[in-house]
Amino acid sequence: MICYEHPLNERIRTLLRLEDLFNKIDFFSTKESASEHHASLIALFEILEITNRADIKSDLLQELERQKLLLEMLRKNPDVSEAALDSVLNDIKITFREMLDFPGKVGEHLRENEWLMAIKQRIGIPGGCCVFDLPSYHYWLNSDPIYRHADFNEWLSPFQPIRNAFRIVLLLLRKSGRTLRVVANQGVFQQTGSEYSAHMLRLNLSDQLPCVPEISANKYALNIRFLPTQTGQKNKIYEDDVVFEITFCNL
Repeated sequence: MICYEHPLNERIRTLLRLEDLFNKIDFFSTKESASEHHASLIALFEILEITNRADIKSDLLQELERQKLLLEMLRKNPDVSEAALDSVLNDIKITFREMLDFPGKVGEHLRENEWLMAIKQRIGIPGGCCVFDLPSYHYWLNSDPIYRHADFNEWLSPFQPIRNAFRIVLLLLRKSGRTLRVVANQGVFQQTGSEYSAHMLRLNLSDQLPCVPEISANKYALNIRFLPTQTGQKNKIYEDDVVFEITFCNL
């Protein structure tokens, strides 16, 4: 099965992008080669771009507080595990305190690093990180991986409260889902009505199907077209019926 997640508002879209970029950094930064560490640094600079445009800290604090109030209301629900509820609320409480103690703007410690900012400025230029452009960066990429790992740990550790916060929000979002098993007749699925509104959609379909979903949605309607995976077939709709699971996730 392949899971396709589709955010339906800008806040969730930003959190999913941050999650994806941090996952890439976690993967590449623990490797040894210069190319893998270069890829990790590119992802780190993309995180800086995202956090520079959006007020991530304020948004996450508001969402954690809102989720805490909603979860507290579930205490008298006999279908909810008291231990599981206490565990989530404790995680929220700890993370909320860490976020309040978080100094300044997200990523500010990197923006104050002149060496990193010089690399960031050049990295957006095609081929701008060649050895003759950034000899000090070339030296760093050829240094012992132990030193590079230490640098990544230093650069990434201040992000931990932010990562904990969006991990909790996305976990609650994914667990909130209402799942339906449906069929896209001749590659097309449509639904209308406010009961289908959500903050994020999750589609699960067989990895043996040679098609991918193209999703468009608003608070009034949901349209999903399945397109063939072959190159050059983008505008052609997959002609067979597609059985899949769709989950409507709401915070």
